[in-house]
Amino acid sequence: MKKFIALTAIVAFLFSCNSGDRGELVGAKGKKWYPQKPYGMTLVPGGSFLMGKSDDDFVAVNDAPTKTVTVRSFYMDETEITNAEYRQFVNWVRDSTVRLRLAIMADEVGATPGDAGVGEFAFVDQENEEMTPYQQYMYDNYFGMGEDYYAGRKLNDKVDLIWDTAEYPDEYYSEVMDTMYIPAEEAYNGQRTIDVSKLNFQYTYMDIESAARDKTKRRKDFIKKEELNIYPDTTVWIKDFNYSYNEPMHNDYFWHEAYGDYPVVGVTWKQAKAFCAWRTLYKNSYQKSKKQNFVNSFRLPGEAEWEYAARGGLESATYPWGGPYAKNDRGCFMANFKPLRGDYAADQALYTVEAKSYEPNDFNLYNMSGNVSEWVASSYDPASYDYTSTMNPNVNDPDNMRKVVRGGSWKDVAYFLQVSTRDYEYADSARSYIGFRTVQDYMGTDITLNQNFGDAR
Repeated sequence: MKKFIALTAIVAFLFSCNSGDRGELVGAKGKKWYPQKPYGMTLVPGGSFLMGKSDDDFVAVNDAPTKTVTVRSFYMDETEITNAEYRQFVNWVRDSTVRLRLAIMADEVGATPGDAGVGEFAFVDQENEEMTPYQQYMYDNYFGMGEDYYAGRKLNDKVDLIWDTAEYPDEYYSEVMDTMYIPAEEAYNGQRTIDVSKLNFQYTYMDIESAARDKTKRRKDFIKKEELNIYPDTTVWIKDFNYSYNEPMHNDYFWHEAYGDYPVVGVTWKQAKAFCAWRTLYKNSYQKSKKQNFVNSFRLPGEAEWEYAARGGLESATYPWGGPYAKNDRGCFMANFKPLRGDYAADQALYTVEAKSYEPNDFNLYNMSGNVSEWVASSYDPASYDYTSTMNPNVNDPDNMRKVVRGGSWKDVAYFLQVSTRDYEYADSARSYIGFRTVQDYMGTDITLNQNFGDAR
């Protein structure tokens, strides 16, 4: 025992002599980190503001009394998430689903990555000699042990998927692809499309708030799993309006490139949350491949964050551009909404407009009022302003399915465009006038509204 203690002391002494820190407390050093503005986002510098109705609430809802709150710095999408951006998510889920089904088929028929046809899409851990010792250990001890037999298996994303039926490599590939399309008897006009009910996305997250308040449970008890279909509900263009012809919007709005830069709609609150989880996963997969630091999670903004960003630094303003009117000095409308007692065309738009339409506010954020209302992370409680914290206030009750939407839309009157107006919709509901945008926390605390933050962009 004495020899062991002496040896430990010698090793510790030698290590300290050769570490290069001269025995000083210099701190543990990680990878060098540089602040990086996420693509398509703008920095919203933290600060305090008067949240709530600065004028009389003439509709007498009285759910937004004025209070001073402070929010930390964060990045926010300059525009609402567009159809093209959401289609990237949908296509990723589609391709991942196809690759998984092809890999399972290869596994069932005994095909390996070295085989032609469906074998090219086999799990890349089929040939164990190509795995690292760690991958071999995980394969031997964890794969196939959970609820999902194929969880953790690595898909082959190096081979391009084949969509042309004339080029399918074998019958097994054909069988898998056939399962991804609607049945032949449901096709018409020679068009057989992807069965969107197959496009499901699964992700996990940890309920940090519950874990921090309950020390009696184990960590795994707070890890939540979500799985849901992520294709937007295009039928909202029909269901939201009775006795109205909107079939062209139903048929073309989401998938046609003519609407690629328009905000996505027909997305539920839960689907918006899933998009945030995918965006984080997608970015961090790239970061990992480049051996770079992971980024913070993308998420929906809190209600206070949304209102702070919408105001653009203007204190007690009615709209993102100030106000109190919805027109500028040339008589042009400043947003896409329903003005003049229901004249949809008066603002030069019938439905939605491109996400970068109209002038941005002073934080360079477009359409914080009008175009589409936006999901936020907060649950709706008319009394929440009375009991929430004044530091980063947020109420997200998992049992309250009423989720806040902000900003008003192309079908709303000017009252709903006011930055202080609160509204809600149910988390599992989709509408033709509700979209969303995402935020990401800023790392550090040195950026505030009263400081020079240009270098951090």
